Amino acid sequence: MKKILFAMMAVAAAFTACAPKAETAQNEGAVEETTVVAPSDLAYVQVEMVLAESDLFQTEGKALEERTRTTQERWARKQQKIQNELNKLQEEYNKGLITSLNAQKKQESLQQQAMQLENTMQSEGRALEEENIVFTNRAQDLLRRAVSEVNAEKQYRMIVNASALIDADTTLDISARVLEVVNRLYAAEKE
Repeated sequence: MKKILFAMMAVAAAFTACAPKAETAQNEGAVEETTVVAPSDLAYVQVEMVLAESDLFQTEGKALEERTRTTQERWARKQQKIQNELNKLQEEYNKGLITSLNAQKKQESLQQQAMQLENTMQSEGRALEEENIVFTNRAQDLLRRAVSEVNAEKQYRMIVNASALIDADTTLDISARVLEVVNRLYAAEKE
């Protein structure tokens, strides 16, 4: 049994020792091919600017932001109203202006209102979040299609998001062209 185990280990060691030499021999004969990338092969897009200035954002995006803001303000007003009523109830109870039984009933009613508001906030919040996801997906799709159209002739070998850049020549910025195409694609979608 030991003889078989030693024989298998010897064979494995032999294969292992030979493998790197074979790879090295193959790699020594191969000429590594490199490609020089010219500045005209590169471009960047200021994605945040394109999306913020797009007709899609100016119409639907701002409307969604406004709807979200007003909904959150409405929730805050209702929460404040319930809190004010709880404070008033506590004050009346402390002054002896209301019986314990009436205070308890009113407190239960306010707690129920608070729970209903919480449920409403959750359902409306989910709906707003879903609208936001759909809007974001539409914007990303328009941007992706616009970049593809701008680079339809494969003029650029690489197009990057400007937010990842530390420094770049402004002549490589194709954001204005991408914005034009995004707006044209959005207009076509609306028709």
